[in-house]
Amino acid sequence: MKNKILIIEDDTVFQKVLSQALEDAGFETVTASDGEAGVRLADKEEPQLIVLDVILPKKDGFTVMEYLSKSPKLSSVPVMVITNLEGSHDVERMMTLGAKGFLIKVNYSMEEIVAAIKNIMDTYAVKKKK
Repeated sequence: MKNKILIIEDDTVFQKVLSQALEDAGFETVTASDGEAGVRLADKEEPQLIVLDVILPKKDGFTVMEYLSKSPKLSSVPVMVITNLEGSHDVERMMTLGAKGFLIKVNYSMEEIVAAIKNIMDTYAVKKKK
């Protein structure tokens, strides 16, 4: 069984490209385009890792992180934040809320983003049994 990654990202082009790159790397992906749908899918799908944007409709990334960190079922799921926000305060706040990694989208290639996600998966995620 493949490890499942939930991508919560409102930029549909980036979401599709990242989803395909992760599937090509051997992961199963599920996607949400806003924070509210992301929280619902996280509860339903129980992913091994969540990729989260900060700027999202309905519930922003900070609100989603707060929910995940307080959820008994989801608090141990590692979260990789990928955004265009570059403020150090945002990075600090997300890491305080429990994010395991933080990347600025425009600063990295898709290959580097996938490698960073794989690293977090290898380091923090509870793997599915094969």
